[in-house]
Amino acid sequence: MAGDLRHRSRDLRLNTTPVPRRQTPAEALFALSAVSQYVGAAIAVSVFDRVAAQTVGWLRVVGAALALVIIARPSPQSWSRQRILGAAIFGLATAAMNVLFYLGIARIDLGKSVAIEFIGPVAVAAATTRSARNALALASAVAGVVVLGGVEVSREAAGVAFILGASACWAAYIVIGARVASATAGVDGLAVGLVVGAIALTPLGAPWSGPVWGSPMLLLACLATGVFSNAIGYGIDQHVLRRVSVRRFSVLLALLPVTATLVGWVALGQRPSGIDLIGIALVLIAVAMQERDRASAALESAAVTVDQ
Repeated sequence: MAGDLRHRSRDLRLNTTPVPRRQTPAEALFALSAVSQYVGAAIAVSVFDRVAAQTVGWLRVVGAALALVIIARPSPQSWSRQRILGAAIFGLATAAMNVLFYLGIARIDLGKSVAIEFIGPVAVAAATTRSARNALALASAVAGVVVLGGVEVSREAAGVAFILGASACWAAYIVIGARVASATAGVDGLAVGLVVGAIALTPLGAPWSGPVWGSPMLLLACLATGVFSNAIGYGIDQHVLRRVSVRRFSVLLALLPVTATLVGWVALGQRPSGIDLIGIALVLIAVAMQERDRASAALESAAVTVDQ
């Protein structure tokens, strides 16, 4: 009898399957990433009157690189040359996007800037999947940018130009970032890439950094932009990109202009006008209209090409 009980107990242990751990929904993680990114941007805007935008952008990358190296402790010496090159290109694109974006939001409201930035990702999708639907999506995005940027061009053409440059870098960030996320564990690739980006931006950011070194609070604020916007925001993005396709990730991107507008309104008092809301809506329509299944395959193919 005792032997039968022991056998049954053993059989129950052998047949017991572990209960799968519930994962936080990708949408919730991405929403957290979006809020974190634009909280960092709001902190940056608050110090632009004392520190040059390009210096804040540089320190943002430095702060993120330091945080991620401490957390991830990457070992790139065990990587292949292609993987290191991919991480470096990713870091340079990310660093350039950060600085151009900060130069833009120093001149244009946060919500408008993020919506204008969408022209890059939408244009990539339209170019890689030529169809009537994607042509309409691109037209809607351009219309949104015209609505948002039309008034600004007459007052602040440089700001619009900086945001359009950041838009091109954002497209590269999505394409290369998807490949880096799948090729490296954790946030190793992001950490290495941001170290490269921080070094590359030093000649641009360091010469105007004098006020920061005399004020611990200013230095802390600048580094905090990197922790919120890059280390937390982009770190979550890397995790999400491993769990979802580029197609689904591009759908989630539609949250960003809305999040940026809300953060800009609440934290910076940048209340959007009716025309601003129309422009943002046109950009969101463009994101929703893209033929994502084919766009996803094209983008993932491009990512493989870059990595090779």
